[in-house]
Amino acid sequence: MAAPIRVLAVDDDADIRQLLADYLGGHGYEVALAADSQQMRALLAEHLPDVVLLDVGLPGEDGLSLARFLREHHDLPVIMISGASTPLDRIVGLEVGADDYLAKPFDPRELLARLKTVLRRYNRQPSAAAEAAPDAELLALGDCRLDLQRHQLFDASGAEVPLTAMEFEMLQVFVQRPNRPLSRDQILNLTQQRDWNPFDRSIDIRIARLRRKLEPDPDKPQLIRTVRGVGYMFVPR
Repeated sequence: MAAPIRVLAVDDDADIRQLLADYLGGHGYEVALAADSQQMRALLAEHLPDVVLLDVGLPGEDGLSLARFLREHHDLPVIMISGASTPLDRIVGLEVGADDYLAKPFDPRELLARLKTVLRRYNRQPSAAAEAAPDAELLALGDCRLDLQRHQLFDASGAEVPLTAMEFEMLQVFVQRPNRPLSRDQILNLTQQRDWNPFDRSIDIRIARLRRKLEPDPDKPQLIRTVRGVGYMFVPR
C-alpha cells in the first residue's frame, strides 16, 4: 500500500490549520502543521513533505522569504495562501518560486483540486519504462539537454539544472512546437489549463528564469525569443 501524501501546512491562524488538517486528513493526506518559520524548519528537518501550503502573512519571517528558502534548498512544490488577492500579490508569489497561489477565504474543495494538480505536475518519479531505457531521449536546448521522461535538464557538463514543475512544462511545450510563436494565453492553456489576463506576468517571470538557465546571454536570448505583439518562440540551434 502506498504511503499517504504528506502535506506541510504553514499558517499562523489556528482555525485555518485545523481546517486544513481536518479536510485534507479526511481525504487521505498526512498533514503536518506549523504556525511560523521556526516550526516549519523544524518539521522540514524531521521529514520532508511532498508539498507545502504556505501562508504569506506569517509573523517574523514571512511566507515570501520562506518560499525563497524552500526553492533554494528543497525540490518541493509550494502553494502560497494569502489574504491579499491583487494581481501584484500573485505575481510576487510566483516570482519567488511558488507553483500556485490561492487567496483567502478559499473553498477547501478548490484547494484540494489545486493541490492534486500541482502534485501531478510535480511528479518526477521516473517510470519503469524510463528506468529500463538508460538512453532516454535527450533534446538539445542550446548547450543543455532536456530529458522528457525524467523531467530533468542537464547543462553542458552533465550536471542537473534545477527546474520547477511549471518551468519543465513550459520547456516541454516549446520543444514540441519549435519555430512556432506562442501567445501567453496558449502557453497558460497548455501548461495550466487556464487563460491569461493582461495583469498576469507569471509567464514573463518564468521565461526570464528559463533564459537565465539556458541562454549564454539572457539579455540577448537566442533559444526562447520574444515575438513582439504575440508572445514567445523556441528557436533550436
